[in-house]
Amino acid sequence: MPTLVIAEHDHKSLKPATLNTVTAATKLGQPITILVAGLNAAAAAEAAAKVAGVTEVLHADDAAYEHFLAENMAALIAKLAPAYSHILAPATANGKNYLPRAAALSGVAQISDIIGVVSPDTFQRPIYAGNAIATVQSKDKIKFITVRGPAFEAMAATGGTAAVKKIESAGNAGLSTFVGEELSKSERPELTSARVIVSGGRALGSAENFKAVLEPLADKLKAGIGASRAAVDAGYVPNDYQVGQTGKVVAPELYIAIGISGAIQHLAGMKDSKVIVAINKDGDAPIFQVADYGLVGDLFQIVPELVQKLG
Repeated sequence: MPTLVIAEHDHKSLKPATLNTVTAATKLGQPITILVAGLNAAAAAEAAAKVAGVTEVLHADDAAYEHFLAENMAALIAKLAPAYSHILAPATANGKNYLPRAAALSGVAQISDIIGVVSPDTFQRPIYAGNAIATVQSKDKIKFITVRGPAFEAMAATGGTAAVKKIESAGNAGLSTFVGEELSKSERPELTSARVIVSGGRALGSAENFKAVLEPLADKLKAGIGASRAAVDAGYVPNDYQVGQTGKVVAPELYIAIGISGAIQHLAGMKDSKVIVAINKDGDAPIFQVADYGLVGDLFQIVPELVQKLG
């Protein structure tokens, strides 16, 4: 039976996490179908059809899916589920919201945050904030799985020639209503897709210092800006900057941790980065245990010097 991947998109284009999820799906060795549910999302469906390795795209177009409300998405996924052996979604805020509901409606358990596929019924996922890896086997007829994107390479966005098939909507479940949203606008790359991330911790001391110290470096490197939970809790930056177990999981090419001690909660969200650079005045800080390069010293002196050297 084929595998169904739930696309993460903005109604116009696919989000990077979808491509990572398709890569995970290829390891199951079965034909891959992508579901694009949205409103006026034909462009996203066409983009999904071009993804390498995809054999079919299902396009559900309805106002019920405009804001990806979990109850509406879950009803559609559960309706489609019997035709598939595996249903995969990115482990994003949306995926973590609707897929457990769809699994419950289908009477099976969900396997969350996988980072490896051992076989079609056996998967690896982190536990204890990433300090241990559990190997989980499922005997459920349909396996509902969320995929931790950074653990898999992104599938090529071009090269595929899948057909797009329009399907009937499952309608509005009437259990929830979209009220509104407040979006923070930034010219910086999104954390989960940034090639370079500069992150700050509580040692920066204030929101003003966070901005004055980190932003010039991020500008030089064209980097996204992240933060530890301690910095977010202290009010230096908004919640969407948080990297860690209860924030965003990232794996950029370069991660620069500035004034971050390296609590387990934070390490769980960034330790898969290709190169980790740590700047901290405490030479015994846990962050140095995972860092490829470490610099012990005063961040308020080191970071401006680094910016100056970068020209």
